Amino acid sequence: MRADGRAYDALRPVTIETSVNKYAEGSALIRVGDTAVLCTATIEDKVPSFLRGSGRGWVTAEYSMLPRATENRTPREVAKGRPSGRTMEIQRLIGRALRSVVELEALGERTVIVDCDVLQADGGTRTAAVTGGFVALAQALGEIARRKQLAAPPLYDFVAATSVGLVDGELLLDLTFAEDSRAAVDLNVVGTGAGAFVEVQGTGEGTPFTYEQLMAMLALAHRGIETLVAAQKQALGPLGERIAARAFARSAGAVVRAPDGV
Repeated sequence: MRADGRAYDALRPVTIETSVNKYAEGSALIRVGDTAVLCTATIEDKVPSFLRGSGRGWVTAEYSMLPRATENRTPREVAKGRPSGRTMEIQRLIGRALRSVVELEALGERTVIVDCDVLQADGGTRTAAVTGGFVALAQALGEIARRKQLAAPPLYDFVAATSVGLVDGELLLDLTFAEDSRAAVDLNVVGTGAGAFVEVQGTGEGTPFTYEQLMAMLALAHRGIETLVAAQKQALGPLGERIAARAFARSAGAVVRAPDGV
């Protein structure tokens, strides 16, 4: 048993509260154990310069951590004049993960910006941001679908993320900060509801890891992502059911495409 009483293959308790911001087109507050991230999605009727005239939309993300999200206060990055390399790496990861399941051609020339603000950090902030960010994104695209009287938003599938690590010789799912800080191997894994992997970030910080260990860690992450996707579906309610139906139709070879200009 781990310090918090979990088995090696157990996630921390996960809750996702939706519609927590009355201004944003989509919003979600996700809690994974003691990690809490507020995610909001904003739709803008413009795209980056490299997409102008293409008819395609874009999804991007921004990530930040409140000063007292951690045990000791961390100065705001705005005071430094620029985001840190860690922040840029994480927000690019979130953007890539979310774009992997969005039908960008169906957005038209619109951009969805997903802001992920860490309220409290106890490990896994980037993975929680991906998981909660998808719920906020789905709400925003669901609102567009509602206005256009579409059956489902232009999403191919769900996407979620979790961490896996080799700690004190044991493989563990969903690392806390204390576990992550002493992990010999640390993986962040992003996957879809269909079971496909979107991204795997892995580092043997304390020791190299074998092929067999990697496969075991991916299997562990896969099971964790299945649980997180179930939590996303539950949080989204009927909208989640429509997304799941569209994903199932696509996996069966019957891709349902949204009308042009949605």
